[in-house]
Amino acid sequence: MAVLVISEHDNISLKGATLNTIQAAREISFFMDAEVHVLVAGHRARAVAQAAGEVQGVTKVIHPDAEYLAHGLAENMAAQVLAIASNYSHILFPATASGKNIAPRVAAKLDVGQISDITKVIAADTFERPIYAGNAIATVQSIDVTKVITVRTTGFDPAATTGGSAAVETQAAQADSGKSSFVGSEIAKSDRPELTAAKIIVSGGRALGSAEKFNEVMTPLADKLGAALGASRAAVDAGYAPNDWQVGQTGKIVAPQLYVACGISGAIQHLAGMKDSKVIVAINKDPDAPIFQVADYGWVTDYKTAVPELMAALTAIGK
Repeated sequence: MAVLVISEHDNISLKGATLNTIQAAREISFFMDAEVHVLVAGHRARAVAQAAGEVQGVTKVIHPDAEYLAHGLAENMAAQVLAIASNYSHILFPATASGKNIAPRVAAKLDVGQISDITKVIAADTFERPIYAGNAIATVQSIDVTKVITVRTTGFDPAATTGGSAAVETQAAQADSGKSSFVGSEIAKSDRPELTAAKIIVSGGRALGSAEKFNEVMTPLADKLGAALGASRAAVDAGYAPNDWQVGQTGKIVAPQLYVACGISGAIQHLAGMKDSKVIVAINKDPDAPIFQVADYGWVTDYKTAVPELMAALTAIGK
């Protein structure tokens, strides 16, 4: 049997989380000598389906098209997955808001246990996943005939977007469930990289003291580095930064090449969201702050001193 990946897209292009999930599927398929198929359900999304077919390791793309599939509503997406679920031993979703909305519905209908947030494939039926806010790693084994899995995208490198030549198979869409409808969306637009896809992230904490100080200190540093802006939960709760900047267990899970934490103490729930970053730089005046336990480079000083000096150093080297 094959492995199925449920793609995420905007009907124009694949989202990065899909590529990480395809890589996880490829690792599972290695143990089974199985094919990797991708479901691209949407509306007027043929270009997305063709792009999915070019991803390395993908052998077939299934493409149902209907207007009510345009926005990935959970009820309709779950029905679409269930219509073909019997053909697959594993069904993988990115562990995003969308994936976490659809996967439990599929698992419940199939009467199987969901395996959430896997970060490593050990065998076709055995996986690693973080527990206790990432402070421990559990090894879990599933005996279910169909394994419904969500993939923590920071645990897997993205699959290459070239090298594949999978056929796109058009499939009839399941009927609209009528249980929900898309009304509208308000999307914050920014010239900065999207937080979960950014290679560099600059995050601020409650120590910055106000929204004005947050913008005054963090924005120029992010501009200098070409970075996305993030924030701790405490900073978001205090109103210093918007909700979509929150990094952590209850925010966004990130793993950039460089993560700069400014005035962040390092609460467990924040560390759970960023400790997989390749290089972590921490700036905090408290030498006992937990953030220093995961930092590659620690600077024990006040941000009011550190950030101007860092900006001056970056300017001096031509950044």
